[in-house]
Amino acid sequence: MTDNVGPVGAKSNELRTRIIVGVALVAVTVSTLIVGDHSVGRHALWLLVVLMALGIVSEWAMLVGSPDNRKLAMYALSVPLAIMSYVAAGPSFLALGLIIGAAMFVAVFDRSLKLAAGILYAGLPALSILYLRGVDNGLLLVFWTLSLVWATDIGAYFSGRAFGGPKLAPSFSPNKTWAGLIGGVIVTAIFSFALHVYFQLPFRLVILSMPLAVLAQMGDLFESQMKRRAGAKDSGTIFPGHGGVMDRLDGLIPVAPVVASIMLLSSQ
Repeated sequence: MTDNVGPVGAKSNELRTRIIVGVALVAVTVSTLIVGDHSVGRHALWLLVVLMALGIVSEWAMLVGSPDNRKLAMYALSVPLAIMSYVAAGPSFLALGLIIGAAMFVAVFDRSLKLAAGILYAGLPALSILYLRGVDNGLLLVFWTLSLVWATDIGAYFSGRAFGGPKLAPSFSPNKTWAGLIGGVIVTAIFSFALHVYFQLPFRLVILSMPLAVLAQMGDLFESQMKRRAGAKDSGTIFPGHGGVMDRLDGLIPVAPVVASIMLLSSQ
């Protein structure tokens, strides 16, 4: 005899899947960052970032209605991603120039700026993560950048469920609330302060974590709007219970370049 799984059981199974996959993704990412000081670890981090960027640009092409030129965009982005390798020029201004060049090439070939924008959307955070890992205290900076996005998502999810209230963007993201946004900012600030106390994260970054948490939520909303326009529930299906690569990294995509820019300017 087969037991029927009701709505409660289905939601429980979905939540369990999300937790397992989420923990696995975090474990892989953090492990790769920790071993990044060694030669093998540096290449592993680069490979992880490459897969992330190619997954993003592939899903972007589908969401903006350019599936025929999806591979073209991936090939174009592969050039600057290869240059970012630690056996090549690394995360440098040369790679930045090649990202811009790849976007211009795709814009001309596709006769549209939409697909070209995906090159920047995928390439800039990839370059930023690799750059941040290579600066002083790079491990802490990258972990903080990633964790502030995670903390924002977790804080927003539980605050939104607990308090509800006015919707943040009801037209294309009906589940997000202002209470969730505020909760996400608070959780991020607390977590960043803990990194300041126990791992000497500069206090100015603790302060910056609050506007960056808002930026992470804006990145989430931007992707939600893209999916709504494309009539898609998720950007992809690669991660069970989570959707696509963009679904997992939508908050990180705007945050990483801003953090990298701040670190670059402060080093001048």
